[in-house]
Amino acid sequence: MPYSLQDFGSYCVAGQVVEVTEGTAREVSFTRAAKYIHDPRGHFSVGHAYVQYFVPARRNDAPPVVLVHGGGMHGGTWETTPDGRPGWLHLLIQRGYEVHVLDNVERGRSGFAPGHWDGDPLLRSQEEAWTLFRIGHPENFSTRTPFAGSQFPVQAFDHFARLFVPRWLTTTPLHVRALRAVLARTGPAMIICHSQGGEIAMDAITQAPELCTAFICLEPSTTVTKPDKLRHIPTVIFAGDFLDTAPHWTQRHADWVNWVETLNTIGGRITLVTGEAGHTHFPMFDRDNAQCLNMCLRAIDPMA
Repeated sequence: MPYSLQDFGSYCVAGQVVEVTEGTAREVSFTRAAKYIHDPRGHFSVGHAYVQYFVPARRNDAPPVVLVHGGGMHGGTWETTPDGRPGWLHLLIQRGYEVHVLDNVERGRSGFAPGHWDGDPLLRSQEEAWTLFRIGHPENFSTRTPFAGSQFPVQAFDHFARLFVPRWLTTTPLHVRALRAVLARTGPAMIICHSQGGEIAMDAITQAPELCTAFICLEPSTTVTKPDKLRHIPTVIFAGDFLDTAPHWTQRHADWVNWVETLNTIGGRITLVTGEAGHTHFPMFDRDNAQCLNMCLRAIDPMA
């Protein structure tokens, strides 16, 4: 997908320096020929997030877009689909948006630091993803037979699974702090988030609603907590197909409907966008991912 950039780069936000005073120095080999004395004690930078930004040469006059990935994923979610088509990052840049892509704390290029956070990291299995993301029935995983009419590029499922990264279940406050730091740097921005990223984004917006100009949530895995904080923010919730295949998805859909009813009751501007037949939990990867983006942007601004 051709486009020109006037600038792109990266930066890190949030985090802290911690001092470790326990441990014993030992000799380690980090190549066949090179050894050195590694000391686990010292000062370490942890808890920060990595952000890559893109400014198109023909930038539009809209606020920047901040892309927030979901659980067990990283910013690569937005770059290229598993079968090689342009992802939402490229589609947004082509439309002239300045885009900031977040690898949140302990994900992707932010790196992770075992021992500094409570609990153990989890890595999602392919079997879990197949079912949880509504690609197919559990018994059809081995044959890679998806739900009838699925728009997920199932032939690229194994490549999709290479995007999975370890995640901690206790770092949500750090994720929120990092997103707040991104918004403080970009200024007021449109936030587009996916799944667990919905909770991260909602908490950040609740703390600083003036930094969000619009809010697009792809199947957020959360419920609305302080609706008054979102009342003046144009909001879209995108819902896919196959939501009747598991009780937790039926409940999630009911939560999204409640979002809409709650915000509309207090004068909010929120739309529940239902995708076309066959959409999975990853509409940014589905075969008509460009149409999914169009639907969301037009729900925010009919002239988009």
